[in-house]
Amino acid sequence: MGGFDAYKPAMGMVGLQFIYAGVALFTRAALVRGLSPMVFVVYRQGIATLIMAPLAYVSRRRSSSGFSLGLRSFAWIFAASLLGVTANQNAYFEGLYLSSSTAASALTNLMPAITFVMAAISGMEKVNIRSLRSNAKIIGTVISVSGAMSMALLRGPKLLNAGIVAIKSSSGSSGETWLLGSLILFGNSCCWAIWTIMQVPISARCPDPLLSTAWMCFFGSIQTTAVTIFIKTDPQAWKPHSNLEYACLLYVGIASASIIVLQAWCIARRGPLFSAMFSPLSTVIVTTLAAIFQHEMVYTASLLGAIAVIAGLYMVLWGKAEDRRETRQGANSMPQVDQTSIQQGSIDESSGKNVCKINLEKPLLPDKFSNVDKV
Repeated sequence: MGGFDAYKPAMGMVGLQFIYAGVALFTRAALVRGLSPMVFVVYRQGIATLIMAPLAYVSRRRSSSGFSLGLRSFAWIFAASLLGVTANQNAYFEGLYLSSSTAASALTNLMPAITFVMAAISGMEKVNIRSLRSNAKIIGTVISVSGAMSMALLRGPKLLNAGIVAIKSSSGSSGETWLLGSLILFGNSCCWAIWTIMQVPISARCPDPLLSTAWMCFFGSIQTTAVTIFIKTDPQAWKPHSNLEYACLLYVGIASASIIVLQAWCIARRGPLFSAMFSPLSTVIVTTLAAIFQHEMVYTASLLGAIAVIAGLYMVLWGKAEDRRETRQGANSMPQVDQTSIQQGSIDESSGKNVCKINLEKPLLPDKFSNVDKV
């Protein structure tokens, strides 16, 4: 039984990528049939909030920590909701509608590279040109961005569904909408990268990820509803028109909560790097299923661009893995704290003196907050 338990995180991550692929394919089908992307985001966030609220409440009741959220914490969560939910989700589903399921799945793999660039600019990521791992992250970022640009700007010969695209005009996008959709998806990755960096101060103020996620979903529901009401003045735009759209809304809402729970469990078992390594698998799944069931066009440049994005992603992840390995080796090589002084600390505590106990093996922030995966 122990051998099977060792494979559970990998099985969970594979299942998670199928859930991600289902969200992209199912949503694309509903949007093509007439469902507004902005209205879809409102319903999605509302369902996710209804699912996350009881989970956060139960987690809060079982938690022994007595932290409380102040006004500054709520301000951080509100800003993160504005970028990570309102801007990010609207950009993702609008780009998904204008381009394709394959492009949306592939371009989301840019997020680790964009996060690395933003972290390096803000000083949170150290870059050493003479270091192999730093060069790997830089080169991987360049390759990923170049692959994304080739997907947006180049097409090349058709590889699949060349004969039926003319019949099914709704399954493909014109060159202008494809380019616009790809640029919007790039903006989506930028918003998500900023949201990832913002999780560092948020996690320091709110150690419970379920609680912060529930508040972000709630604020996101309010923000997306306000924006959509301002833009979509026609009441008919808010009404789903088919059973497929109703089923899509229910599936995506449940999937959003399932992704959070499954992602947190896998990261707790194997760490964020293990989780990020499975991200390109959803691109392969989406590309295959979209070509079979949705008759999406597969171009040579798009395929090569997706491969470049994935290759660059793994180079960035390799560089991050080397950074983490060196950090752990440096921590293990530091002199151990004398046990006598630790015991003496309890004596000093009883005498009323302030004692600072240091645990060198525990990082300042948990590994789960360095994850750069999708929500």
